[in-house]
Amino acid sequence: MASIKDVAAEAGVSVATVSRVLNSHPSVSPDARARVLSAVDALGYRPNAVARSLRTDQTRTLGLIISDVLNPYFTALARSVEEAARALGYSVIIGNADERPELQDHHVRTLLDRRIDGLLVSPADGGSQQMLDAVRGGTPMVFVDRWIPGVDVPVVRADGCPAVRELVAHLYGLGHRKLAIIAGPAATTTGSERVEAFRDALGRHGLSLPDAYIGQGDFQADSGRRATEWFLALPEPPDAVFAADNLMALGALDAIRARGLRVPQDIALAAFDDIPWFVHTDPPITAIAQPTGDLGRAAVRALVDVIEGRSPQSVTLPARLVVRRSCGEPASYQRSNL
Repeated sequence: MASIKDVAAEAGVSVATVSRVLNSHPSVSPDARARVLSAVDALGYRPNAVARSLRTDQTRTLGLIISDVLNPYFTALARSVEEAARALGYSVIIGNADERPELQDHHVRTLLDRRIDGLLVSPADGGSQQMLDAVRGGTPMVFVDRWIPGVDVPVVRADGCPAVRELVAHLYGLGHRKLAIIAGPAATTTGSERVEAFRDALGRHGLSLPDAYIGQGDFQADSGRRATEWFLALPEPPDAVFAADNLMALGALDAIRARGLRVPQDIALAAFDDIPWFVHTDPPITAIAQPTGDLGRAAVRALVDVIEGRSPQSVTLPARLVVRRSCGEPASYQRSNL
């Protein structure tokens, strides 16, 4: 097996230069980088990551625990995290919590056993003991999208409250007065925050949020379907439904169609977390979009800062309303917002 010294000799550079190239250090000239990479390919050199981690006490590996890998929002977030980490010379191991706190804890234990350098977590609950122990034990950690109140960890998230207010004003302007919400789990910060933002926005227009118009969901499509079936069976069903997550919105759409109803002619539908699929539904769905790529990049930068001994500030980015055709909008929106 070729050694790093063999690569250096083949490329005509020092061992230190080879090391910098392999660790994506920016101080290497393009010519030297090209020669080193060519030598690596020619010799079939593979760095011994285990030996390097024992020598440096770093594995150059980050852990990412996301709430649901099947949710397109978290899939896009994971992709942006992986790209940003790779650009800084880190690999990423992903754990899917599937919205289950016990599975989240399993991933925390497993990733720590693998000696990752730091953890990015979108908590599936209000704070498990395993997660709190990891923080107290000094594990570099950053919360992304969701957070655990009272835990002193940097948080990278989007502020959806202004966009929710804009959405409610939009629905009000279209003539909707009976507005319902399919909420996420109350134990998650995003679940509770979106309900309160919706309630506050309704109050600004003199509208209330009756308990019957709050459907409890779990950020999964089936819960969106069940909540919408409940709404449609009410003596006075709502004339607009806001799903606090994209998968719940798709479940709501299924329930509406199963009743033989149409969106938006019979009931309006809007969602939090815009996804590419929404432009392909009939009609295209009005949604609140989070800056997924920016969130992933900011989260990685914050975690690397923590790993390297700096104290990054939390980051809050704006979400935005994307108006399409699912709430009774004029046809012109279909052309401008696909």
